[in-house]
Amino acid sequence: MIYVQNLLGIGHLRRAGAIAKAAAASGLDVAFVSGGMPVPHLDIGGARFIQLPPVRTEDHDFKNLIGDTGSPVDDVWKAARREQLLAIFEAERPNVLMTELFPFGRRQMRFELLPLLERARAADWRPGIVSSMRDILVTKPRLDRNQEIVETVQKFYDRVLVHGDASVIALETTFPLYAEIAQYVKYTGYVVTPDEDSADEDSRGAEQSVGAGEIVVSAGGGAVGRHYISEVFRLRERLPFQDQRWRFLAGYHMPDDVFEHLVAGQGERVIVERSRPDLPSLMRRAKLSISQAGYNTVMELIATGVPAVVVPFEGGVETEQRLRADLLAERGRLQVVRETELTVETLGAAMRRAVAADRHVVAGVDLEGAQRTAVILRELASGG
Repeated sequence: MIYVQNLLGIGHLRRAGAIAKAAAASGLDVAFVSGGMPVPHLDIGGARFIQLPPVRTEDHDFKNLIGDTGSPVDDVWKAARREQLLAIFEAERPNVLMTELFPFGRRQMRFELLPLLERARAADWRPGIVSSMRDILVTKPRLDRNQEIVETVQKFYDRVLVHGDASVIALETTFPLYAEIAQYVKYTGYVVTPDEDSADEDSRGAEQSVGAGEIVVSAGGGAVGRHYISEVFRLRERLPFQDQRWRFLAGYHMPDDVFEHLVAGQGERVIVERSRPDLPSLMRRAKLSISQAGYNTVMELIATGVPAVVVPFEGGVETEQRLRADLLAERGRLQVVRETELTVETLGAAMRRAVAADRHVVAGVDLEGAQRTAVILRELASGG
């Protein structure tokens, strides 16, 4: 049973979905329990999707929870969802319970996650309990919050799976109390969303495929990309490679007014879409990708080998996109432009550098995270 709660973007949901797909393909019966707003085209393979009453956050401060009616949730709503989650657990009787990000994040969901963990720990069939987390944490300045994380891990969890590569960045870099949980931690490698149709397209020839030679500009889920993608759209007529087709993918959560403005400006060489489930394939065929630097997007850039410029999101307390982008730029796989420095000159120069670089540079990054996580989950499900 995999619990995932996306509050603003869709990165956590997509990563958990890739893990669910790999786990199901390995022979596990996977219940994928999602508490966020539904996202079209989420690929979880053979896993079973279970939707809790959806909730999101109001903004990137992650303080206020909003239900699908657009109103803040109250204690009655929380109690009802908690009981529904516990009932799912009792019905599923999972051999393994995996919580995505918690207890390293999603503190807002303690009202249901702590009771779930208590129930799992007391269950007579004794399921393994796993925390699934990305490579980089948003560092918490308060010692008491970090100590709370440690105590929760020690009380409830059997494993902490870090979906990253310690040779790129180790967990202790962004979690100051790492030594107290080191015995629980296992690195899996980075999780990459599968590029399902790559083999078929290779047999047809890339130049015959949709998107060949394009400049692909994407904003992930779109929840935090409005300024970045609007600015690239505004600058595009003065940027390099005007003879190429430009494809803008705004994301499902891009505000309607921003998306409609982009649509109004499209023309013969400019395509605007919400999103595409075949984005990795588009990247692989593109001349250049311009994107933000979320976990899933960056791993797709590395896996596909597309020349890439990233503009990391740095709003609120978010630091992880910039840190990840800078680390991978040092390995020669990305060009980085800060959002506050996004101009024709800075972006244009980065685009030229990216295209001039060797497309086949090997970043030396472990990308087997989904498959390795599935192996670990199978071992735990078997009592290992």
